[in-house]
Amino acid sequence: MTTAVVYGTDFFCALVLRSALARIDDRALTATTGRIHEVADKRMPIPGAIGVGAAVIAAGVAFLDGKATTGVLSAAAVVALGIWLAIYARVSAPVNKELTAAAVADQVPGDVRELQRTWDSVIVVRVVLQGIALIALFLAALAV
Repeated sequence: MTTAVVYGTDFFCALVLRSALARIDDRALTATTGRIHEVADKRMPIPGAIGVGAAVIAAGVAFLDGKATTGVLSAAAVVALGIWLAIYARVSAPVNKELTAAAVADQVPGDVRELQRTWDSVIVVRVVLQGIALIALFLAALAV
């Protein structure tokens, strides 16, 4: 369920937020994205960590119980979530931090559009990775 929460959040950002943010001025972009990231970066790690932890536990239990198919599918979810986390940490999180700091300081970075383009450049990949993890976990549950 928590993996679905992160998937849904990323999916909304890719499908709706990206286009909406492209239509507002730089000050509004900074304030909106900065404040969204300020809240999301505090709250979203909880479902994210629970999702990764549950996938790791599911894989371990499945392998220990001799259920190879369930174990492999759960392990595939762990790999997808690990890649997602690496992309988030390397690309998204630094942008989030910079936009949050600018919003808190009520400043507009000169490169705010480039920052947003950088963030946008990985959101579809993040959605795909979360989707892969979600499907793998669903199939793992069916294979039990």
